[in-house]
Amino acid sequence: MIIDCHGHLVPPTLIDAIRANAGKFPSIRTIEEGGSLGLSFAGGKATRPVSKPLMDIVARTKWMAEQKIDKQVVGAWLDMFGYEIPADEGARWSQLINEHLLSAAKADPRFVPLATVPLQDGTTASSVLKDAHAAGFRGAMIGTQPKGVGGVLDDPSLEPFWKAANELGSAIFIHPVFESGDNRVHDYGMANAVGRITDTLIAVSRLIYAGHVTRYRNAKIIVGIGGAALPFVLGRLRRNYTMDKDKLGDPDAALRALYYDTLVHDYRALKFLAEIVGADRLMMGSDMPFPIGDLEPQNIVTQAGFSAAERSAINGGLAQRLFDC
Repeated sequence: MIIDCHGHLVPPTLIDAIRANAGKFPSIRTIEEGGSLGLSFAGGKATRPVSKPLMDIVARTKWMAEQKIDKQVVGAWLDMFGYEIPADEGARWSQLINEHLLSAAKADPRFVPLATVPLQDGTTASSVLKDAHAAGFRGAMIGTQPKGVGGVLDDPSLEPFWKAANELGSAIFIHPVFESGDNRVHDYGMANAVGRITDTLIAVSRLIYAGHVTRYRNAKIIVGIGGAALPFVLGRLRRNYTMDKDKLGDPDAALRALYYDTLVHDYRALKFLAEIVGADRLMMGSDMPFPIGDLEPQNIVTQAGFSAAERSAINGGLAQRLFDC
């Protein structure tokens, strides 16, 4: 079975439900723009409008057939997660997203959904994650910056979430958010080319040094965009660790405990990633439907020269096990 481990989906029914239930979410403002919908959370900057490719299930499944992909693991769109709103409202918002993602997956089993959780509050996120597992989800996609720009995944208040993920054996896909927190990337298309990398690198490095990756290793933590440069800075991470071992988590042990997609756009980088973490930690991923993604995601796996057994695991075997699909 060929499985794409990294996709995003906004079911059209969810857009209809957001419009119909707008009054139930006082901290969320809906913005109609060109026939599509944008959102503003807690009076903040408006998101981009939801693009047609995020909602076009027919086009998506056509592309999957062309790429010989049997299933795609899909989270919602990170712009929609709404970590800035109050926790109780965030729980209801996450539940609405999850309801429609799960419904879309039941209607078309080629989609394997990842839940959304309200990371603005660890206890609430824990409860929503447990409910999601009970409903049939096998994990969640989370953004790098809970509570909005500058938030950190190792925030002590998030311990209940990480404990629940560990107890449930959740697949937790860490994904960059739209605002990397560095205004220097807002030119030349660098928000996609560089900002997503630095955002993820910082977020996951904090989890590594906080000890979360090895402490909660029963949670299957996946780092998107090929580990976001983690393999390339391992030497520096290790050097920093050796200077303060009593306080920091071991980066070598952490990198071996994480999982990664193949979204690096250069087969030489993918080969290096495999050399550092092991080919058995890799899963083919596209980031569909975004232009910065890989629209022919099996090609890089072939170009990297993996063995037949390794290709089989990367192209679906490992994802089938992690996501129970």
